[in-house]
Amino acid sequence: MGMTIAEKILAAHAGVPVVRPGELYFAGLDLVMGTDVTTALSAEVFAQMGAQRVFDPDKIALVNDHFVPAKDIAAATLAQTMRRFAERYGIRHYYEVGSSGICHTLVPDEGLVAPGDLVVGADSHTCTYGALGAFATGIGSTDMAAAWALGESWFRVPETIRVIFRGRLPEWVGGKDLILRVVGDLGEDGARYKALEFWGHTIEDLPMAGRFTVCNMAIEAGAKTGIIAADDVTREYLKGRVTRHGVYHRPDPDARYARTLEYDVSGLEPLVACPYSPANVKLISQVEALPIDQVVLGSCTNGRIEDFRIAATILKSRGVHPKLRLIAIPGSQAVFRQLLDEGIAAVLVEAGATISPPTCGPCIGGHMGVLGPGERGLFTTNRNFKGRNGHPTSEVYLSGPAVAAAAAVTGKITDPRTLMG
Repeated sequence: MGMTIAEKILAAHAGVPVVRPGELYFAGLDLVMGTDVTTALSAEVFAQMGAQRVFDPDKIALVNDHFVPAKDIAAATLAQTMRRFAERYGIRHYYEVGSSGICHTLVPDEGLVAPGDLVVGADSHTCTYGALGAFATGIGSTDMAAAWALGESWFRVPETIRVIFRGRLPEWVGGKDLILRVVGDLGEDGARYKALEFWGHTIEDLPMAGRFTVCNMAIEAGAKTGIIAADDVTREYLKGRVTRHGVYHRPDPDARYARTLEYDVSGLEPLVACPYSPANVKLISQVEALPIDQVVLGSCTNGRIEDFRIAATILKSRGVHPKLRLIAIPGSQAVFRQLLDEGIAAVLVEAGATISPPTCGPCIGGHMGVLGPGERGLFTTNRNFKGRNGHPTSEVYLSGPAVAAAAAVTGKITDPRTLMG
């Protein structure tokens, strides 16, 4: 019996010819990623373990992104702890405010992940890097400390769910809508500790920005990881970023899957996840005209230049509704520069948006756009659980950039197809 992509990657890194779902292995790691909010605890555990050095300072990435710029003394202290750890152990891939970004945008753009890699990160959305054909998954701070010291971690081989998308995506529909459809159908735990392997002509035609979004939200269905086979689109993205060639795995013809989901997307309309779950997915036609107080455009899910180009097309020559706040959050400093170079920043500002530095900010209810009592937001982020983005009585709806931009113009959830004609 053959193996899936996830199984092939784990087998290669465990040094065995074949793995099967349910088996346990220690496997070597290609990258261990931490952030300002997760590294401090790991550094404490690392010291308690008596570790004297990290396994490879070039295979660790530490990113300032969650509470940046520091919102208070506690946040500043967390960042300081990570900074000192990086200095002490010679971590080369340390990203300071001003040259950083949201980790799941920054890490792949910096060329730290190649196809076939095994990556762990102390953030649940580390599965984003599966868009490059890697096995990437989130871990806790204690496991990260052990990974720093040992260069390996333990894994239970997950079963794999194959998801096949067929058809051409309609205008204003993108990767966010694809993954919302899957999460809506599977529910929050329908893929618990499984790999989601995405296939089909729709995926082959999807640009990297959409692929990152799809894999980012695999965790919202409980998945261990989300994976898209690396192909020519991947190769083009990696040019000039990654010096390693990587391993372009594909599943064996006789690979065994837990189940297969198939979708024809040719008639798919924009989707919106309603409070208080990313799995509470509705067609835009079911939630149109709902008034909104704030729109957040950006985050690790939809904060790439492609997302802002879509939004700028809708916002150009249109103003933000006077009763609404639009906060734009580029995924990295590099994306911010692209916004400037392409004139998109001017479009956003002229429309009435506030541009934030790259930060997780309002996605985690940290800062740069936390909601007050009873307020309603439409975010292009990945989670909308009760109280996550602000006051427990606030509500957050999740969408792609086209719906978000249309809502910013009208002050209510709006189908971009209606607004743009």
